[in-house]
Amino acid sequence: MLLDAAGYTAAPFACAEEFLGVCSPDTEGCIILDVNMPDMDGPTLQEELSHRDLHLPIIFLTGQGTIPMTVRALKAGAMDFLTKPVKGEILLARVKEALQQLSELRKRAKATQSVNARLAALTEREREVMMLAVAGHTSKEIARRLNISYRTVEIHRAHVMQKTGTSNMLELARITSKQTLS
Repeated sequence: MLLDAAGYTAAPFACAEEFLGVCSPDTEGCIILDVNMPDMDGPTLQEELSHRDLHLPIIFLTGQGTIPMTVRALKAGAMDFLTKPVKGEILLARVKEALQQLSELRKRAKATQSVNARLAALTEREREVMMLAVAGHTSKEIARRLNISYRTVEIHRAHVMQKTGTSNMLELARITSKQTLS
């Protein structure tokens, strides 16, 4: 009722298996999770979500938490571990923060996918030229190292810039430093 009154859509589930049956990588929201539930407890559900590579922010809300349980849940990635009774404004603030965190994570993941796709479009030679250029080598040095002509290096550099959508070497260095090239 608290979440609905605050404008959120809350979807209750009778058990963890019911939730797992509808949860997918595209699921939006955050999970408010109790420690004690039928069939599968909260920490086990948290672990199962991780195994399935389903990353949603988790807020534990329980009346039966212990310090070791709290530490385990937080180390496993829970956003918070609240003990009942909890003030409504605290829970709502944590839900808001969780949804903002999820939004940021999804934006970063989408940007990473986009960059990875652009980098995957490079040929092996373009990757070699790119890595040497990003490391600070001039086109003449790259040509000598790869035993190709200066003009060929310049063509590869132009293709790299075009395919990656970058406009300068600094921008190219920034995206390559955050990515793992295959």
